[in-house]
Amino acid sequence: VLAARGLAGGGEEDRPGIVHRIDKETSGLLVVAKTDRAHHALALQFEKHTAERAYLAICHGVPDAGDPRLRGLPGISFEQGAVLKITTQLARHKTDRQRQAVVWNDGRHAVTRARVVEDFKGAASLMECWLETGRTHQIRVHAAHIGHPVAGDEKYGDKEANKKLAANYGLKRLFLHAASMQFALNDGQSPYTLNAPLAPELNAVLDRLADE
Repeated sequence: VLAARGLAGGGEEDRPGIVHRIDKETSGLLVVAKTDRAHHALALQFEKHTAERAYLAICHGVPDAGDPRLRGLPGISFEQGAVLKITTQLARHKTDRQRQAVVWNDGRHAVTRARVVEDFKGAASLMECWLETGRTHQIRVHAAHIGHPVAGDEKYGDKEANKKLAANYGLKRLFLHAASMQFALNDGQSPYTLNAPLAPELNAVLDRLADE
């Protein structure tokens, strides 16, 4: 079956060849290997964090380096250029097995970096997020942890704020997009960069926010 599909046999049994996947609510880039050799080489880069992944998200509110509430949260620090670094452990939620939760013991190490790209009058912000690790729902859980959940996120977000965004700006789904990725195709070669533009419906939401 795998040979017929032309995909590598690595990865999960029901996802042959998948090296990098995204949540079903998220749009953007996927990485699928066609050979076992390619799958192994690419998976190793993601494991060693040498492959770079950048996401775009609309978050409720605007993270501010001067906010004492934000600075007082565990796992939060700021780097040069007002880059927010979130370092926690993640594990399955104790009562809802479909969700992940921030924990401090017996979880999986997770690191997200983010910066504000555009401030929509304090009500929302366009964020660029980089993954150092790639845990399930990582950006969504970390955004909720800092009190600025991803817009349209029904699992981790603010339901009332989501309703307002839907009514006022036409946002009908999670605003999280795997925008770019960089990795090497072969040892010794220069990194290869992929970019995925925002879908028209997400661009329309951005335009409405900017027009306010």
